[in-house]
Amino acid sequence: MSLKNKQLHTPRKELSVSQQFALHPTAKWVKTAIFAGLASTSAFTLQAQEAQVTEEADEAVEVIDVVGTRRTIQDQISIKRESTTVVDGLSAEDIGDLPALSIGEALESITGAASHRENGGATEITIRGLGPFLSATHINGREATNGSGDRSVNFSQFPSELVKKVAIYKTQDASMIEGGVAGVISLETVQPLDYGKQRIQGEIKGNYNPDQTNVENSLENDLGYRGTVSYVDQFEFDDGSAFGISVGLQRQDITQPEAEYRSSSPTGSSLWACLNDPTNTNEGFFRSSAGDCEDQVSGSSNQGYDTTIDPETGEAVSAGSPYAWTGSSRSYRQNETSDERDAFFLAMQYQPNESWDINIDTQYSKRVQREARHDLIFLQKRAIPGLTGPTLVTNSVGGILHWEGQDRIESSGEQFSREEIYKGIGLNIEHYATDLLTLKFDVAYSNTEREELQISNRARTADRIPFTWDMGDNIPHFSITDFDVTDITNFTDSLRTRLDRENSRENEVISAKFDFQYMLGSDVFTSIEGGLRASELSFLQYGGTQGNGSRTEYTLDTSNTAALDVLESCQIDFPETDFLSSVSDGDIITNVDSDGNVNSSGTGSSWATYDNNCFAQAVAASNGGDFAFPEVEYENAGTIDVTEKTYAAYLMANYDTEMWGKFVRGNFGVRVVDTEVTAIGFRSSFDVVYDDLGVVSLVTGDSLERIEGGGGYTEVLPSVNFVMDYSDDILLRAGIYRGMSRADPSDLGYSRTFQTDDDLAPTSLSDLLVGVNGSGNPNTQPLMSWNYDAAIEWYPNEDSIFAFGVYYKRFTGGFQQQTELETFVIEGESYSLPITNSVTTDDASNLVGIETSIAYRWDSGIGVKVGYNYADTDYEFEDSLYGDTFITDVDGNTTQLTDGIIPPASVPGFSEHVFSAQVYYQIGDLDTAVIYKYRSDYFQPYTSNGTRLRYVDEVGVWEARASYKINEHTRLKVSAINLFSAPKSQDYYVQGNLGEVNDYGPRLFAGITVKY
Repeated sequence: MSLKNKQLHTPRKELSVSQQFALHPTAKWVKTAIFAGLASTSAFTLQAQEAQVTEEADEAVEVIDVVGTRRTIQDQISIKRESTTVVDGLSAEDIGDLPALSIGEALESITGAASHRENGGATEITIRGLGPFLSATHINGREATNGSGDRSVNFSQFPSELVKKVAIYKTQDASMIEGGVAGVISLETVQPLDYGKQRIQGEIKGNYNPDQTNVENSLENDLGYRGTVSYVDQFEFDDGSAFGISVGLQRQDITQPEAEYRSSSPTGSSLWACLNDPTNTNEGFFRSSAGDCEDQVSGSSNQGYDTTIDPETGEAVSAGSPYAWTGSSRSYRQNETSDERDAFFLAMQYQPNESWDINIDTQYSKRVQREARHDLIFLQKRAIPGLTGPTLVTNSVGGILHWEGQDRIESSGEQFSREEIYKGIGLNIEHYATDLLTLKFDVAYSNTEREELQISNRARTADRIPFTWDMGDNIPHFSITDFDVTDITNFTDSLRTRLDRENSRENEVISAKFDFQYMLGSDVFTSIEGGLRASELSFLQYGGTQGNGSRTEYTLDTSNTAALDVLESCQIDFPETDFLSSVSDGDIITNVDSDGNVNSSGTGSSWATYDNNCFAQAVAASNGGDFAFPEVEYENAGTIDVTEKTYAAYLMANYDTEMWGKFVRGNFGVRVVDTEVTAIGFRSSFDVVYDDLGVVSLVTGDSLERIEGGGGYTEVLPSVNFVMDYSDDILLRAGIYRGMSRADPSDLGYSRTFQTDDDLAPTSLSDLLVGVNGSGNPNTQPLMSWNYDAAIEWYPNEDSIFAFGVYYKRFTGGFQQQTELETFVIEGESYSLPITNSVTTDDASNLVGIETSIAYRWDSGIGVKVGYNYADTDYEFEDSLYGDTFITDVDGNTTQLTDGIIPPASVPGFSEHVFSAQVYYQIGDLDTAVIYKYRSDYFQPYTSNGTRLRYVDEVGVWEARASYKINEHTRLKVSAINLFSAPKSQDYYVQGNLGEVNDYGPRLFAGITVKY
C-alpha cells in the first residue's frame, strides 16, 4: 500500500493538477453499485445490472468491478464532479486501458476538444474550437516541448498505452503553469505506489489499412504492428519504507497510406488572384500574348490583382476587376509510407517514511516517418490568348471550375523522412513537514529534436501539352490531347534533383518549482497554497543555404548521361491501384485524340514513375557530385536561436464551507509571471568606410557577426473558482481567470540588416543609416484574455451526467505590422533606427460559447455520451497578401496599405461547432463502442508562413472499438479509425477555392492483451 494514502491531513478539495484526478469520494460509488438496483424507477435512474446481494450470514456486500467503457465514463463523470475548476478528463484503471489508439484520439472524445488530422490521425488538439497555440500541454505537471517551432504538441508522438490519465482544464487556478488562454491539456503517467498493485501486462496489435493493400510499398509491408509491455510493482521494507516502479515500452511499425490532390500553396509567390477581365489585354487570362497570367505583357511581373491603395481613389489599384485564383501548378501525389516509433516510460516512487514521497519519471519517444512520393504535376499559370480566358469557368469566390490551355507536365518525386525524438525527465519531492504543512519541490527537463531530409526530383515534358480540367465533386479531372502520361519517354526534359536538410530544430525546457500547502483550522478556508517557479525555454533552428536549411542541387548533365537512360533504368510500375478512387468521379486523367476519341493508353489513374533514390543518384553522378545531404550551420543568417526565461510566483486560498444553506468550495488566488526573451542571429559583417571626400558607406565583409535582440513582459493573472452543491445531485460552477498565450518561439527570432541611403553622399552614419530590414520580433507581447465560465451539472447517478455551461472570453491582442525604433550600437555609438515588424496590438475581441455534456446508460447495457460546443467570435485575422493590411509608424499613426479582396479569418484553429457522440454496449465480458466526431471548418495557419489563410473544411469521422474478456488475464481488442474514409480537404485564401484533398482510408487494429 502506498504510504501516501495513509496521510490523514490531505484536504478533501485539494487542487493540485495531479490530485484533481482523485476520484474520492465519488469513486467509492463504484464499490456500492449494488444499491443502484434498489433505486427509484424514475426515467433517469439506472439499475446496476451486475449488482448482487450476497446471502452470507455476515451480510457482506459483494464489490462489483465495473470496467471498460462504462468505467471510463464513470471516471470522466467523477473527475468533472470532484474538480473545483471546469475540467473534463479520462483515466484508465490499468496502463493500456485508455480507450483510444492515440492520445489525440483520446482527447477528441472529451467535450469541446477537436483535432487537426495529419496522416489520417489526430495530431494537434484544439479546446473549445480555439487553436492549439492558445493552449498549453503539461506532462506530469510540466511543460512539454515539440519540434514544430510553435507551442502546440503533436499528440501522435505519445502512445496512449503508456499514459494513465488525460484531462483538459478549461478554467485555471493560480497554481497552474501559465500559458493557456483556451485551456491546459494534462497527461499523467502511473505513480507506482499510488497504483497499489502488481501488474505485468503485454499487448500486441496488428495493423491493417485497406488502402495500403492497393500500394506496392517499398518502405513497409502491408501489415503493421504495435507492441506494448509494461510492469508495475511495489516493495515494502522492514524499516517501513516502500519503493515502487513502473516501466513501459512500446514499438510501433505501421503504414499511413495517403493519396492526395494538391494545388500550389499560398505560403510564397505561387498562388495569385489573376485578373479575369476581357477588356484587359495587358495581364491576366485575356492577355494579348501567351504567358503567365500574373505577369504583364508590358510592365512589372508577379502582379495579379493589385490590392495596393490608390491614393487618388482610396481603393485598391485593381478595384472592381474580376479575378480567379490560379496556382503555378495542380498535381496528384501517390505516397508510399512508413511510421516507426519507439517509446519508453519509467517511473520510480520511494517513500522512506510517512513524511516523504519521492518520484522520478522519464519519458522517451523516437518517431521516424518516411514517405516515397510520386507526383504528376500540371503547370497551369500560362494563359493562351483566345482560349484560356474565354473558356474559363469560376465560382462566386474566384475558384476555378474549368480551365483550358497548354503547359508542361512533370513526373516528379520526393523521398522524405522526418525524425523526431522527445526526452523528458522529472524529479518531484513531497515532504509532509507537519500535519499542517506540506512542501513540494520539482525539477524537470524536456527536449525535442526534429530533422527532415528530402530528395526532390523533376522530369518534365520538352513541349507544352494541350490539356483541360474540370472540377468534379471532390477533385479536378484532366483531359489531355494525344499525350500518354504513363509513357516515361515523354518526360525527358530538365531532369533535376535537390537534396535538402531542413527544419533541424531543438526545443528544450528546464524548470524548477517549489510549492507549499498549509492547512487551516478555519470553518471557511481549508488551506493556503503558494509557490515559486523558474523555467528556461530554448528554441534553436539551424540555418543554411535555404534559410531554414541547406540544399544541394544538380541538373542532369546531358553531355555525360542521356535523360532517357536515367528514366528507363530507374522506372518503376505505378505503385497503387484504385488511386484516389474514393474521392474521384472516375478516371482522373483522360487521353483523347484530336477528334475527341478516348485513347486507352494514358487514360486512368496512374502515370509514369521512377525510384527516387535511383533517379537522384544518377543525376548527381552525371555532374560528378556526391549523393549526400548538405549540413546545416549554426552561424548562419537563417538561424533562429531564442531563449525565454520565465519566473513566476503564486498565492492561492482554498475554501470549503456552507453558505446560503449550501455547501460551497473553490479557490481564489493570483499568479505573477515575468518573462525575458533573448534572441541571437547572424548577419554579414561590415566595415564603415570613408572615402577621400569624407563620404561614408558600409562595405559588406566575408564573415558573419553575431547580433542579439530581446524583450520581455510582466503579467498578473488572478483567478477565482466557485462550486456549489445545490443539492445532492445538482452542482453549480463558476470560474474567472486571466490567461495568457505566448508567441511561438519561431516568431521570436532576430534577423536584422541595415538600410542605407548612398545617393546623397552621406558624411555621417546618421545620414547613411535610414532604417532596418529584418524578421522576427523577440519583444512580441503575449495575447491576453479575461475568461468567464458558468455551468450547471446534474449527476443522477454514477453513470449519468447532464451538464450545460456558458463561457465568455475577451481577448486583448492582434497581429499587425508596425514601425518601431530599435537601438543599435555601431563603433561605440548608439543609433535609433526604424524597423517594420509584426507586433501584438491592443485590439480587443470577444468570444462567447456554450458547452454541453450528456452521459446516460440503460439497464440493457447500452449507454450514450454526447458532447457539443458552440462558439462565436468577432476576432479577425487578415491575410498578409490579399487581406486588409495596415502599418503604424513610430508616432502611432496607422495607415492602410492594401484593400483586401478576401474576408478575414477568425482565431487560428477556431471551429464554430465541435461535436462528439459515443454509443456503447457493455454486457458481461463484451464491450463495444461506436464514436462519431465532427468539427466545422477552421483557419489553420502554416508553420512556414503563418500570415496566409488556409481553411480546413468541415469533417465528420467515425470510429469503433470492441473488446472481449476471455478470462481474468486475457482480453481481445479490435478498433478502427476513419471507418468511412472521410478525406481532409483544404481551401486556400478563401473558402471555395479548393487547395488540397487528402484521402487516408480507414485504419484497423486487432490484438490481444495479457495481464497478470
